[in-house]
Amino acid sequence: MTPLDVVDWRRTVFALYETVRREDDPATAHRLWRDGRDALFANHPATPLLPEDRAGFTGLPVADYDPAWRFTLELEPADPTGFAFETGTDGTVVFERAGLVRVPEVGSLEVWRLTGYGGGLFVPVKDGLKGRHGGTYGGGRYLLDTIKGADLGSDPAANTLVIDFNFAYNPSCAYDPAWACPLAPAGNTVAAEIPVGELYFGSY
Repeated sequence: MTPLDVVDWRRTVFALYETVRREDDPATAHRLWRDGRDALFANHPATPLLPEDRAGFTGLPVADYDPAWRFTLELEPADPTGFAFETGTDGTVVFERAGLVRVPEVGSLEVWRLTGYGGGLFVPVKDGLKGRHGGTYGGGRYLLDTIKGADLGSDPAANTLVIDFNFAYNPSCAYDPAWACPLAPAGNTVAAEIPVGELYFGSY
């Protein structure tokens, strides 16, 4: 993997999410997202899949689209706080709480802003299926990570974010333990079981 491979991966992810946002039908957008990510993981030199997992790779385990898990939610104010995450490779990444969203029948999720270069919003989630085979990744999944292109849309005038759990995906450390990934803190951990998005079986 070269630096230009990483740049191309990021560029492709940004383009994929732009296509997702332009598609009026969320289920169609979800199929495009699944196909695009499968192609990246299977063929791109910057794939986080370990070499031993690539030969038999047939696609990421993503649940079928369920429109009941898509929300447009107001970004509500929250008391300022933050946390720092030591990546090992990128140094310490500092997050500041930008607010929270309240998800019907799920609970509140904190919305974090990266305070360093590039900014960006970050919304992870750890749910009641965490750590189960065929459930969700134990460290939690990402809903939004806008600095890396994972952005489902927002409306600054209405102060709303699109939160669609069907697009929840595993961080890179779910595939390769050499990666250090920010995981869901307490304010992004919910008891509800969220059976959509990318699931986890421990191997690909």
